[in-house]
Amino acid sequence: MIKKWIGCTVVFSLCLSLLTPGGLSRAADASVRVTLPDFTVNLNGHAVENQYRDYPLLVYHGITYFPMTWYDSRLLGLEANWSPDDGLIIKQSQVTSSYVPFKSERRNSASYAAEVLASSVMVNGKPIDNTKEEYPLLSFRDVTYFPLTWRFAYDEFKWGYQWSDTDGLSITSENPQVQMVQLPAYSGENDVALFKGYYYFVETTDMTNHVYRAPMQQPYDKEEIYSYNFYTSDRNPKVVTFQIRDNTLWFAYHLGGGFTGADLFVKIGDDGKAELLHRGYIDFMDTPYGTLILNLPGGYMYLSQPGEDEANSKVVGGENPSVMMYFNQARRSFPTTAASVVGDDVFVLCLEGFNDQNSLCKINLKTNKSDTVVNSGISSFRIINSKLYYVKVEDNALYSSALDGKGEIKLSDHAVSWFDGIDGNVFYTIQKETNRFELYHADLDGEDPLVWATPVVGVQVSNDRLVCRLGDNDGVVMLDGSGRLLVEVADPIARVLTSDEGVLLESARDSSVLFIR
Repeated sequence: MIKKWIGCTVVFSLCLSLLTPGGLSRAADASVRVTLPDFTVNLNGHAVENQYRDYPLLVYHGITYFPMTWYDSRLLGLEANWSPDDGLIIKQSQVTSSYVPFKSERRNSASYAAEVLASSVMVNGKPIDNTKEEYPLLSFRDVTYFPLTWRFAYDEFKWGYQWSDTDGLSITSENPQVQMVQLPAYSGENDVALFKGYYYFVETTDMTNHVYRAPMQQPYDKEEIYSYNFYTSDRNPKVVTFQIRDNTLWFAYHLGGGFTGADLFVKIGDDGKAELLHRGYIDFMDTPYGTLILNLPGGYMYLSQPGEDEANSKVVGGENPSVMMYFNQARRSFPTTAASVVGDDVFVLCLEGFNDQNSLCKINLKTNKSDTVVNSGISSFRIINSKLYYVKVEDNALYSSALDGKGEIKLSDHAVSWFDGIDGNVFYTIQKETNRFELYHADLDGEDPLVWATPVVGVQVSNDRLVCRLGDNDGVVMLDGSGRLLVEVADPIARVLTSDEGVLLESARDSSVLFIR
């Protein structure tokens, strides 16, 4: 086994540039002759096309060398950094990337000249004297190339290895893998969801939107579950938004103009059947007494029973005509999360007496009695772990209290931009600079720790993970409910998509859909 490994081994190289998909130049001296491999190479299931690749794998003294580009290295769970003082530092880490082919229009030659890397090297904290290595690190096309010997690939990185005369070499790493989802006819112009083993996506043909679903394991086996026609005069009629509510998948779209049109809400059953259930500028949620409908422009709520129209529905909070609901959170988004239902009570921001302060009210759905829970200006709130969390207008700081408003505690010293809860913990962001935010963990027993070392452009909870976008066209980091790093994805990410399994992402590079468990 060891002899076969050494004789046929592939060499992995890391991209040392943190700014470009290629690598930074490194000090090099002696020139050596290298060739392209004459066998097939698969990296985590991806076949490498060496003949037309800007950074092909190379062979030197019978050992295969791997290009350490930004994406190739992270595909295999490695990071590399270089500086004039410290040289090259390679380490195994919780990083990943989708496979990038680096396709070239020019065909590579059978052999080339490469240089032996002259800078100092550290691998997993161990110094490497490249001048004394039988298989030294090389430099080719300004990218460092790394030898895949048993010593490095197996002992240091724990990669799996398979070789056969017919199938060539296959290398697998243990870091989380990014899967590119091949959806038929999807062009990146609309939303995508993954729910209970199916992908849901939209295709537009002429003036019709078609909503499809396809099995996760066979994404090309699509079936149409819904369609609708629209006019050019409609406001954003092609935009479809998926969202999971109470373990059920919904989608929404808009027809008509801004004032004369309406949002339409469609529920998808487990059998894939789609049913249009609501329309209007509304939000809605299930309660023990029927569906609670939030009329966003009107600022009132009512309980609706199946088949019942609004005129015959029970207005919530109607015993107090001075209370007007303040639905200030993104009226045109889906959903607005403007209210929360706990048992028989609905919590909602209210304008009492039409003043400028939005107090937090509780209305009993059975008795229609309303009470003020927090008599302060509140801009937003959530109920997390049976406690209230809210941001006050006066200082934009985060506070918490019991559901009756008692025992109020101030949680942040700075203005809060976003907050949410996961696995019993509460996290929030504060603005560090324009469009850059620091992420903190709210700690009731001490100083709130900074969760991620560098500012991010946005955070959201997706399938029990904190997904932090590092930049408008940069990667993401995924953290668990305690704020610990799960994986850092190198691909530039445009947005986080809806999913009940793993995390679904849209690539900013080509609008492709990426899935990571």
